[in-house]
Amino acid sequence: MSAKTTLPTPDTALPGRATPLPTDEVHFVLGRPLKGPHPEGFQTAIFGMGCFWGVERKFWTLPGVWVTAVGYSGGITPNPTYEETCTGLTGQTEVVQVVFDPARITYAELLKTFWEGHDPTQGMRQGNDIGSTYRSAIYYLDEEQKARAEASRDAYQSALTNAGRGTITTEITRAGPFYFAEGYHQGYLAKNPNGYCGIGGTGVVCPIGVGVEA
Repeated sequence: MSAKTTLPTPDTALPGRATPLPTDEVHFVLGRPLKGPHPEGFQTAIFGMGCFWGVERKFWTLPGVWVTAVGYSGGITPNPTYEETCTGLTGQTEVVQVVFDPARITYAELLKTFWEGHDPTQGMRQGNDIGSTYRSAIYYLDEEQKARAEASRDAYQSALTNAGRGTITTEITRAGPFYFAEGYHQGYLAKNPNGYCGIGGTGVVCPIGVGVEA
């Protein structure tokens, strides 16, 4: 268990592979190319909120989201398999890549879904899912996203503190490589309507849009 909750070093991480894993070409629900090309002017966000099956479904249902994909990011091992990430020896997090139209949905609105959709105070776990691969994370792609992510964290921490909840452990750092997960993980809960969904929020409202801007 300690190996699963302790991030590896470059010396202890699994080697991975240079070749990307086979995956879906088209989103199972939205019918759009998983890897692009995407319309000009659209933006990308990357979030880790625990098991990526349920997380992806949260985002693909939002108006203004063009396409979503599940994958691995934030770690060391290139192109890891799902089984490898579960060992905790890749450093990767289960994440969802969200491509969105900023004219229809803002990054701040995505952040609100992020904070309210899981418990960001649990460290290397999310509910019964234990390990570094389930840690809460925001991987920003530019300085504007960084500023908004940090402002939203501070606003949500205030709300959590007022509700008697714990301290946010969410990792907020610049995005590195995003590795697409295997095809059977893409759109998983649409392909498997009775499949496992282990995420759940705190019940505390994120104040973005309620007199607070991120």
